[in-house]
Amino acid sequence: MVALAAAALLYLWLRVRIRFTTRKGVGEGEGAHSAVYLSRPDPLVDFDLETATARNFVYANKTVRYPYYQTMSHQPMHVNHWIEIDKEYKWYLSEKQRIIAERGKVVVDSLPENDEACGELLMSLVDYLPKRYPTLFRREGHDTIVNMVMGETHVDLSSIKGVDALHVVSRLVQDDFLMAMEREDGHVYCVGGIVAFPGFYLLSEKIDQPIQVMHEPVPHFNEKLLTSVERTLRRFRPDQPFERSGWMFTTDRNLFWHDIVTDKTVDPNIHPKDYWLRVDHQTFVKLPKTNGIMFGVHPIMHKLEDLADSPLVPALLEKVTKDSDVALMEYKCTRKCEAQVLPYLRELTQRQIDRGLITHEDDVRSFRELLKDKPMEVPSKQSTLSVPTESEVKIAMQAASTTRTTKA
Repeated sequence: MVALAAAALLYLWLRVRIRFTTRKGVGEGEGAHSAVYLSRPDPLVDFDLETATARNFVYANKTVRYPYYQTMSHQPMHVNHWIEIDKEYKWYLSEKQRIIAERGKVVVDSLPENDEACGELLMSLVDYLPKRYPTLFRREGHDTIVNMVMGETHVDLSSIKGVDALHVVSRLVQDDFLMAMEREDGHVYCVGGIVAFPGFYLLSEKIDQPIQVMHEPVPHFNEKLLTSVERTLRRFRPDQPFERSGWMFTTDRNLFWHDIVTDKTVDPNIHPKDYWLRVDHQTFVKLPKTNGIMFGVHPIMHKLEDLADSPLVPALLEKVTKDSDVALMEYKCTRKCEAQVLPYLRELTQRQIDRGLITHEDDVRSFRELLKDKPMEVPSKQSTLSVPTESEVKIAMQAASTTRTTKA
């Protein structure tokens, strides 16, 4: 009986130890600052940075849907999807470095209450990235990470906090991070972040503001979503990360601030095929030590012409743009460009009909199921951001010609 009891105790101890190790990701070189709240990601041992594309979030999340209305539309996030790296990695990091140098505290800042969370976020990435992308990152010792893509080594990171930690974060991932915390009044506030690619808002305008104030420009948010969103952000645990996506049309590659946001009209010299569908992959992770809420944003850009091989998606976007809430579409700036975008989307739809990809009778709501029925792979084309579009080249040439004429 004693031997049986001892064996039972040993079995229970081993189960607890295995469960703890699997869930916490404890391993060699990990310590108090590791991402112990996330399970271990699957390593991408054959990852090819030159050809890698992000998931197509038109399909992966409920990004564009019909009928379209304002909702959080979030879903649980697999640990593999926290940080996604694609072939534009070098361009993103270079662009982010340029914007930080030019804009400073407008795009990177931290309140004193958030400084520890900045360090915790950094060390979480130090733990995560070499596990997920072993061909791109190498961890040395406890708090050194080597970025083999950029040829940079970041050392003694466990002692770095605040904005200094965020600067290192900006040299590791394409994602921005808006950082929030619950305060004693029970509300969630923006307390800092690195936000170089917001597109249409500024970190400097959001910091130290509660969610209610931050989202005042968003139609219907405060009256319909505020309570549930704030409750979700307060209650979700570090082992319950989730994700969602947002979208908008834009006319340029300037991830910091898109012209369409401030311009009253769009440039007629930009061909609709060179417009972009910007999709923001948004991740929500809570840090276990500081309880900081990390709102990650990775903007992914698709030229409208890329949608030619996405059955029903052009028709879906047209229907959403035409039939959705007017205030919401104006907030997304679609009203400024619909005269150019809608005819082009109809053209793409007709091409798909001519190619036999879709029929007039197909329901746009079934665009995901249509791929399975064909069967077809989820389209993965992702135009590069490092090369100007044909319209950009044409506009630049016209401007240069005008300048020469004026000087003459």
